[in-house]
Amino acid sequence: MTEFLGRARYHRRGSNDHGYRNGYGKPRRLTMRGGTVHLRRPRVRGLDERFQSNLLPLFTRRTAQINDLLPELYLHGLALGDFELALRGLLGEDAPLSASTVARAKERWQAEALAWQQRSLAEPPLVYLWVDGVYVKAGLDKDKAALLVAIGGMADGRKVLIGLRSGYRESAESWKGLLRDLRERGLSSPRLVVGDGHLGIWAALTEVYPEADQQRCWKPPDRQCARSGAQAGSGGGEAEAAAGSLRSDAAARRATQGRVSEVGARGAGLERAARLLDEDWERLVSYYRYSQEHWRHLRTTNVIESPFAALRLRTDAAKRFKKVANATAVIWKMLLWQRRSSGS
Repeated sequence: MTEFLGRARYHRRGSNDHGYRNGYGKPRRLTMRGGTVHLRRPRVRGLDERFQSNLLPLFTRRTAQINDLLPELYLHGLALGDFELALRGLLGEDAPLSASTVARAKERWQAEALAWQQRSLAEPPLVYLWVDGVYVKAGLDKDKAALLVAIGGMADGRKVLIGLRSGYRESAESWKGLLRDLRERGLSSPRLVVGDGHLGIWAALTEVYPEADQQRCWKPPDRQCARSGAQAGSGGGEAEAAAGSLRSDAAARRATQGRVSEVGARGAGLERAARLLDEDWERLVSYYRYSQEHWRHLRTTNVIESPFAALRLRTDAAKRFKKVANATAVIWKMLLWQRRSSGS
């Protein structure tokens, strides 16, 4: 108020000054991370325009930090009816929180998520794209719904959440729907797409972004090699180590199917592990054609796995969602909160 009027309290007005103080409004509560405080907003008269404080906007009852806290607690498993009881002990008995507070927040998140899904993707240019399906138990649905996730590696080095939508078991049609939507909103073709072994994503990419190179995540083949080696009696660790040594060999940039056979030659029972690698070998070593400093990021879908690791631990909480759309909106909000907190 002092900055707006240009003078402190009790200072006389000049001939060109406008407005004058007129006491305070009714006491009100404001909930912050440290608790709930009572304050009064100063009133002013004689103005041509209405005074609005940037520090405390009209009708604000909670700070932005408290609003950011709600999706985190909700996804942790705190039920709607428990918010008031749980938070009043931390934020004070006068904290303006209730089950309806969270319900209104969910409606707002869904509207924000819809606007986010319709935004332009024309800029900045895309270099890499990581895609994966994350399964969520969504309430009354008999089949687990897959959240199709796409994270882009931009030319300026940032990793950005590009797409998030529900799909049926990572089918080709579900992935085509997501990729077509991204393309229609201006997303340029990535140079390299990193995904897992599901055939749906590769079929969709061939149709929507046929010019993009394809890189299969190494985690599933590593696990398959370990299992096949264990079943053959040669030890899963030996099979996985053989696959790992092949993967880490820089000579794999010039790899042929003959290189894969070396895995089988390392010990009895590893022939099946070699065949597993041979099935999709070219797609497994695509990342060697790119900058060596990027290899560790391009070899797997860890870019997606890492932020979702904490969310997977909360699967039981996700059972409370009655609709997949509700789960998608809340998880989208939580992902953005995580990336802001990590500075990504």
